Amino acid sequence: MIEFIKSIDLLLLDLINGTGRPFLDPIMILLSGKFVWIPIYLYLIFLLYDQYGKRFWVPLLFILISLTLSDQFTSSFMKPYFQRLRPCLDESLTIIVEVVKGCGGKYGFASSHAANTMGLAVFYLLLLKKKKMLGYAIFIWALLVGYSRAYLGVHYPGDVIVGFLVGAFFGYLCYQLHSLALKKLGYSLT
Repeated sequence: MIEFIKSIDLLLLDLINGTGRPFLDPIMILLSGKFVWIPIYLYLIFLLYDQYGKRFWVPLLFILISLTLSDQFTSSFMKPYFQRLRPCLDESLTIIVEVVKGCGGKYGFASSHAANTMGLAVFYLLLLKKKKMLGYAIFIWALLVGYSRAYLGVHYPGDVIVGFLVGAFFGYLCYQLHSLALKKLGYSLT
């Protein structure tokens, strides 16, 4: 069964990876960038302030907890435990995988990019009840970031999917803890 899953993962990687579509390379590099999204992150913090006023720090704190949990679970637990080489470092895949730009650390299971962006997306999707379209846009952004990781050859699609699941779990959990904290602090959940 494991070999079947690995073969599907490799097939999907071969379909997604950047080979033959160089016009998409700059877009995928941009999607995977960390610092390019700072204006969006600042806007998301502004949305918290707009919705919660002076108590915006409560959801912000739980978002940061979600991001920390997602990132540390994938980077500090999963990657060292499973020790699955990134496709860009697997010498048996040098003919198949096109490394578009850099490779990252040694291990790739599960994708921290995917976990972090999906955790943020799930939290905001639950938080922005009155602005569902914006919540969906953040969710689509997370999916695109995950896709870019396989496109760039730094993760298998399975790494990304599991990263999404980890992030969704921690995003949902922290949103629920956030709601509980607001109730305990005597704030309404508007």
